[in-house]
Amino acid sequence: MNTRLALLSAVDPGVTESEIFRLALQHAVGELGALGGMIHLRGPMSALRLVSATGLPAVLTRPWEIIDQDGPLAPARALHQGRGVWIAPGSGEQPGSGAVSWPGTGLAAVPVFSGDRGIGALTVVMGGQGEPTVEQWGFLQAVIAWTEERMQQAPPPARPPREELSGDRLRQALEEVRVGSWDWNIETGELVWDEAALELYGTRPAEFTGRIENWMRIVHPDDLAPTLGAAEKSLRDRTVFEAEYRVRRLDGTYGWTQARARATYNAQGEPVRMIGVGWESNESRSARDALSRALRHMSDGFLAVDDRWRITFLNLAAERMLGFSEEELFGRVLWELPSVRQVPDLEKRCREAAAAQQPAGFDMDTPDTGRRLHLRLVPGPDGLTLYFTDVTEIRRHEDERSAAERAAAERAARIAELTESLAKATTSRDVVDAVARRVLPPFGAAGLLVQAIEEDRMYNVGAVGYPPAFLDTINGRARVARDPVWDPILSGTPLFLSSRAAYTSRYPELAARPSQAGKQAWAFMPLTASGHTFGVCVVSFDRPRRLSDEERTLLTTISALVAQALERARLYDAEHTRSQELQRSLLPSGLPELPACTAAARYLPAGQGMDVGGDWYDIIPLSGGRVALVVGDVMGHGLPEAATMGRLRTAVHTLADLELPPDEIMSHLNDIVGGMAEESYATCLYALYDSTTQICSVARAGHPPPAVVHPDGSVHFPEVSPDPPLGAAEPPFETFEMTVPDGSLLVLYTDGLVESATREIDDGMAELARLLRAAHEGPGEVAADLERLCDTVTAGLLPAEHSTADDAALLIARLHALADDNMASWLLPEDPRAAGQARNHIREQLHTWGLDDLTPTTELLASELVGNVVRHAKGPVRLRLLHGPELVCEVFDGSLTMPRIRRASETDEGGRGLQLVTALSRRWGTRYTATGKCIWTEQPLFGPESPTGLPTDVLDLPFLDTEEFARDLDALTSGDQELPGPAPQ
Repeated sequence: MNTRLALLSAVDPGVTESEIFRLALQHAVGELGALGGMIHLRGPMSALRLVSATGLPAVLTRPWEIIDQDGPLAPARALHQGRGVWIAPGSGEQPGSGAVSWPGTGLAAVPVFSGDRGIGALTVVMGGQGEPTVEQWGFLQAVIAWTEERMQQAPPPARPPREELSGDRLRQALEEVRVGSWDWNIETGELVWDEAALELYGTRPAEFTGRIENWMRIVHPDDLAPTLGAAEKSLRDRTVFEAEYRVRRLDGTYGWTQARARATYNAQGEPVRMIGVGWESNESRSARDALSRALRHMSDGFLAVDDRWRITFLNLAAERMLGFSEEELFGRVLWELPSVRQVPDLEKRCREAAAAQQPAGFDMDTPDTGRRLHLRLVPGPDGLTLYFTDVTEIRRHEDERSAAERAAAERAARIAELTESLAKATTSRDVVDAVARRVLPPFGAAGLLVQAIEEDRMYNVGAVGYPPAFLDTINGRARVARDPVWDPILSGTPLFLSSRAAYTSRYPELAARPSQAGKQAWAFMPLTASGHTFGVCVVSFDRPRRLSDEERTLLTTISALVAQALERARLYDAEHTRSQELQRSLLPSGLPELPACTAAARYLPAGQGMDVGGDWYDIIPLSGGRVALVVGDVMGHGLPEAATMGRLRTAVHTLADLELPPDEIMSHLNDIVGGMAEESYATCLYALYDSTTQICSVARAGHPPPAVVHPDGSVHFPEVSPDPPLGAAEPPFETFEMTVPDGSLLVLYTDGLVESATREIDDGMAELARLLRAAHEGPGEVAADLERLCDTVTAGLLPAEHSTADDAALLIARLHALADDNMASWLLPEDPRAAGQARNHIREQLHTWGLDDLTPTTELLASELVGNVVRHAKGPVRLRLLHGPELVCEVFDGSLTMPRIRRASETDEGGRGLQLVTALSRRWGTRYTATGKCIWTEQPLFGPESPTGLPTDVLDLPFLDTEEFARDLDALTSGDQELPGPAPQ
């Protein structure tokens, strides 16, 4: 016989299971030369519990504490196959791969049986020798046989010693009774412990996973096997489970507990759930008697019933609640008692809880006493236990605390909502609206008045719920000694008046004011920000109202938020007003009335909360029946953009007065924008309309194209190739020319009119075209009245109720062609005869137009201009007269040299020609043409009351001899003499 087996045989029967496991492992490891070993026993569900280990560190055994008995690991496979198994390292089935690699060459495991039922497995970790030999397998089987035999002879766990309780221990036992309840789902392995069970079984709530493994880990290894056996026997025999075993406490020591439970079964007779209770059993029988007395005399009601709801035990508190003694109640059905039947739905709720077989609790009100009790039902093996606790005061305090918490949460929510609204408020009106919307409804208030101090007078900022007549009477009220509005400002503290009587008692001289306002209670709160009190906020009520201290505190807090928001809004209002005044001053104050066009325009600022923009429009009258129409948009919002707009508008005027073509004007504007220090960009459209030719020349830099409405109502957008915006473009700019019929509309606009966050620019242009067509097809007065047409277009594209993020400009011009009868043009020879022919043409044409009074002046102007061309320029030479509100005389030549006026002394023979032109005409100028230049003069049409002939101021010029002038003019008329020597201009 093997020596080790002989040593094991010498062990006396009756040693504990833990000692049996220790000896079996030591000899198995020693005989096989293994590195270590371990023993697992079967637990509830499909779990194997590690009950003993030797030679192996905790880092290796920790993942093996509880393993699946149906899994692929060595102990489980040995138990499942009923024979020894060998798991080599390369199989991939060894545990610990996620933590520490196992040493050795493999695992050898053999099953442990109790009768014909497998209850566990012994496993050894082999060293370098590999799989056990046949002899070694036989040795392991012999060790297992010895272990099985000694387990049957092992004594049951020793019970705690019986001892009498001292007085202190007895009082301690009487202070508290802790009975934990548990619910084990046998099918899923889920385990439910109540708070008492968690404490009883030494488990922290955070460590409880709700699995049966939680229970297996805390049971003493010596007690696990008999406890599991008792559980299996009760399930098999369908009897009550009762066991006493040790569990590990939080401090690492073990204490005795007792458990009692009963299982439920499904239709197939298989156990489904086991529900039970547990309690400490360290105390002696006298301690248990003491606990029974504690239950009997504790302040909470305690009641036990069997499965038929018959009372089996109750304490004194339960007797008082039910109104009978223990002798009278023992064995009676709970629902037959009058005091129980008076509680609504008590039986229904108790039966539902009992049917669920889970601990449950709920509150109930006792009709006679008005007290509130908390009833807790705990299912047990023999029925249910019911606990009654008087929670009247507890619930009252909880309700008060909950009400206070809700009130605090509501206050915080109100303040948060108000703060959010005030943060979004931009203007003073926004602040007043936010306060009225967020403050008045929660307090049941009916009115709000906000006033601010300006020059020792109180002015209205905004109000809600007050008659206009009353607001007029208090607006601008001067500082007075006793006034409910001024007093809070002077004192710096709020004033609360709960009724009209309180108001008139404090301010008898103002007794009529409450009736005028229609209010009966008030809260006057000073508005203070940055250490300065600048106004008052009045919250009023249409009925007497005494505010609580909490409400007053909340209103005071709100007034501080309102003061900060209002101060910020007033600064914005002032800056916004200045910005708008600046912008209005930079835009045209009015459009000129011109024969070439009649126009109307609109500027629409961005919505509330947006700064001023840089959109502008303009109409610039030019010479020769021409007019420039301009619209532009400086990108961005703010005072710098508005200032840039003013600079560009001034530059456009200056460049247009120089009679430059559209593309050159755009080039100069691009240089101006590009030369600005800041990053500035602008779009612009410049249209030059010539009423004599009906040609409109258009140049645009990054701007939407114009809309042209023909007399028949058709609308189209010319396909003008856009250049980049000013500041980013590279000249030259493209100019597009189109013929515009007389009476057509030219519509210029900025992108803010047709584009928004919800509308693409193409959709906006299509809508603009639709509105223009509809206006032409509708009532004639709408299309004819350009002001009404502007209103129609802006209302359709930018409704007043919709806030916009960009400003917009709109210019609509009706273009008028100059009639052929009001134009006359002649080609002149390139010799001295040209001046005479020019005077002949002028005399005849002015006679035809009925302007004979202007003949002498016009002849003199034409003579001077034509003479200069003949002497100092080159042909071809052409004379043109335009008859409009003024008489325009134009002389064209092929030279690009511009005349300039200069000062001439009395002894100079030349240099006075342009001075003469300046004196005879209202204005004069020059402009380049495609073939040269044009010099033009403009004269007013004299009325019947005006003097005829040359103006007297011209005839009185010191350098002009009137007699000589008459002789020269006659000679020139005959064409045989040149105009006397004007110097080159």
